[in-house]
Amino acid sequence: MRTYLSLLGLFGGLSLMSIGGGNAVLPEMHLRAVGGYHWLTNSQFADIFSISQAAPGPSILIVSLVGYAAGLQVAGVAGGVIGGVIATIAMIVPAAVLMYLVTTSWQRARESKLRYAVEKGFAPLTVGLILATSLVMSRAAGHDWRAYLLTAAATVIFVRTETNPLIVVAAAAVLGYFGFV
Repeated sequence: MRTYLSLLGLFGGLSLMSIGGGNAVLPEMHLRAVGGYHWLTNSQFADIFSISQAAPGPSILIVSLVGYAAGLQVAGVAGGVIGGVIATIAMIVPAAVLMYLVTTSWQRARESKLRYAVEKGFAPLTVGLILATSLVMSRAAGHDWRAYLLTAAATVIFVRTETNPLIVVAAAAVLGYFGFV
């Protein structure tokens, strides 16, 4: 029961901090799930992040997988399913309720200086949170210099060319499959 309450508290809080999307809170999720509660190891966290990004659907599927891993430790597969459901609901409901409440009043404040300041402030905040996520995930994956080189090359290709990202991802997958990375 304590694990389920921990899931509820963790993801309920992260839900309210997920400015820019759920991936913006991955550093805190990693810190608490790996370092705090020990539900996962670094490599397991990196693995479930990869799975959640590759799976169809919203990118925040990692929440369900972290909840599943936590519940699995408590009560086996059934506990894992319950943990996944609790974590997912805790991540979605608080943010949805807050957005509903903010949206109803936000439209009335069209000319407010506060609204303008908040909108201008959220852009750099969101970029910073996403950069922090990139840093945490690159450290959690535990790769060597070749993986960082591949990441840098892919980034340059994405930024400088109009190459289809699927081609770059497929090339990286081939390099990984044959053990070059």
